[in-house]
Amino acid sequence: MLGYILRRLFIAVPVLFGVTVINFIIMKMAPGNPVDMLVSPKLPEAARQAKMAELGLDDSAVSQYISWMKNLLFHGDLGYSMITFQPVTDMIMDRLGPTILIMGTSLILGLFIAIPIGILSATKQYTKLDYFFVTGSFLGISIPNFFLSLVLVYVFAIQLNWLPSSGMKDIGTTGSVWTVLLHMVLPVIVLVANVAGRNIRYVRSSMLEILGQDYLRTARAKGLKESRVVNKHAMRNALIPIVTIIGLEIPILFGGAVVIEQIFSWPGIGQLTLSSIMSRDYSTIMGLNLVAAFVVIAANILTDIVYAIVDPRIRKSYLGASKR
Repeated sequence: MLGYILRRLFIAVPVLFGVTVINFIIMKMAPGNPVDMLVSPKLPEAARQAKMAELGLDDSAVSQYISWMKNLLFHGDLGYSMITFQPVTDMIMDRLGPTILIMGTSLILGLFIAIPIGILSATKQYTKLDYFFVTGSFLGISIPNFFLSLVLVYVFAIQLNWLPSSGMKDIGTTGSVWTVLLHMVLPVIVLVANVAGRNIRYVRSSMLEILGQDYLRTARAKGLKESRVVNKHAMRNALIPIVTIIGLEIPILFGGAVVIEQIFSWPGIGQLTLSSIMSRDYSTIMGLNLVAAFVVIAANILTDIVYAIVDPRIRKSYLGASKR
């Protein structure tokens, strides 16, 4: 198993390199540059070129990429923001905590809702309860995040004035735990609705496929209680596709946070990503893309590790392959 993890980590290196190359090419193809955002359109061309040289934008695209890669490999440095002139690493680390907080909370709550409801829906197939849960899951998937966000803000923040509509804390305060929790309610509801709606159907389908297997009929014929058949025998085998879904949720949430964080002014990675794109902040965009690629690869590796824990057959296949 350790050898498999090391091989995956070794493969991840060229993948991350390829991601940086593709991101840099796409970024350079986009119109505009940071200088256009920093200087006045009336500024003389000579002054504009001087600013380009100061930021290193007068070099060729290949030279700029090589310089960025050297700083990353030899110094662990993602460079400085071309707009704020702050270290990109510090900017990302400052925003990473709020994003992990809102993503982690939404993922855990969404799965706590989706897994038991999906199992219950599968065991009550074609009943009114099943139709109710399936309809709710379709609504959770179908309603766009931005629309649900605006509806919740209008109802709970503007009309009822129960919850704050933006930010992570009240202006002029340090932000207590209770204040942060209140500010999290609306964005977490939006993300949880999407996560739960998407995963209820997957868990239901996975359980229905397992519940029809012959070995479960044998277990029932032996007189085992239905709860034991479902929770011990069926659930363990249904976990494989469920683990896959959970592994995919992490990068999906990481990308979906861009819209949610912008609507709710949540000071996370998503808001930083959008502001960097709008200002053509090349250094910050490259750093954020690298972090996003790392999150996706790490989620895939963790998913494979959990596979081996859940299903001993997969772990034995890894061991057999390593011996050969």
